Amino acid sequence: MKSFLFPKINPPSFTWVRPESGVVSKVHEWIQPITKESDPEKSKTTDFVVVGVPLSRSSISASGASEFPDFFRRAWKGFSTYNLDEDIDLSDRTAFDVGDVPMHVTDIKKCHDNIIEASASLHNHFQTSVICAIGGDHSITAMMVKGLHQAKPNEKIGILQFDTHFDLRDMTDNGPSNGTPMRNLIESGVVRGSDLYNIGLHGFFNTKDLKKYADEHAVNYITLGNARKKGIKETVLQSLEELASKVDTIYLTVDMDVLDIAYAPGVPASTPGGMTTTELLEGVLAAGCHPKVKAMDIVCLDPLKDSQVQPTVKLGTHVFLTFLTGVMLRQG
Repeated sequence: MKSFLFPKINPPSFTWVRPESGVVSKVHEWIQPITKESDPEKSKTTDFVVVGVPLSRSSISASGASEFPDFFRRAWKGFSTYNLDEDIDLSDRTAFDVGDVPMHVTDIKKCHDNIIEASASLHNHFQTSVICAIGGDHSITAMMVKGLHQAKPNEKIGILQFDTHFDLRDMTDNGPSNGTPMRNLIESGVVRGSDLYNIGLHGFFNTKDLKKYADEHAVNYITLGNARKKGIKETVLQSLEELASKVDTIYLTVDMDVLDIAYAPGVPASTPGGMTTTELLEGVLAAGCHPKVKAMDIVCLDPLKDSQVQPTVKLGTHVFLTFLTGVMLRQG
């Protein structure tokens, strides 16, 4: 069954029920599905929109990241809407779950086309909302950004990326895959290389030719070692300041493989030497606070590789809620 508002989006596979008392204290009670009873005009003014993008067939490494949207929704029950650290209650704002972008069983191009169309539809309908895409592998980022570009062609888009990898692999060899989204955006003319800031690269997980491509296209990249010397928050704030001077809209993409493997067992390409949980949450909160950050995604989290207590799923959900906290801090 298709969504009554968005033909290219399926309703979520399950939904939580709001308590009859009307008292909302948990995330699963707060985020509401779009239903036939939802007022289309009223929904336009919602603060936050969640959309699942369950694609991982385009991942270079074997990945079950397509399962994360469902695991993500099930994790909501374990989180309060109240953030003690910042004294912020998310339930003071409104949030809708519009469901999942449908995926073709074998045709990756069809999947990507569906994502672009769904993204454009969402950005056209929710003009003032912050749209959060839950992936899926990193190939979805290029498609979500292309949809944003279709909806707002006169706006310059910049990217803030938390990642262990450049994601600049050659499209003719590897794409469009989870190794090519940033090159895809550069070569399609949607985002200039100089408007792409990547924080978190480290170690032995990128080839020299990718660095050369990044340099040739003026991509801004800050290794994790350099970010730590300056401070994660300070690095993010400087990147946002530079981006904001050049673009109208900033898109945040969080590749969970930026984390050290010790903190993220449920990531197909997790590595040693990556960010700590605290560092990533600090960076995401800073990004959420910036008024030009208007959309985001979380990608490359495979719940099927996670341990029994689901630490990576819980962390991915925490990243999402931390970003929303940042948005609320900017709104006062």
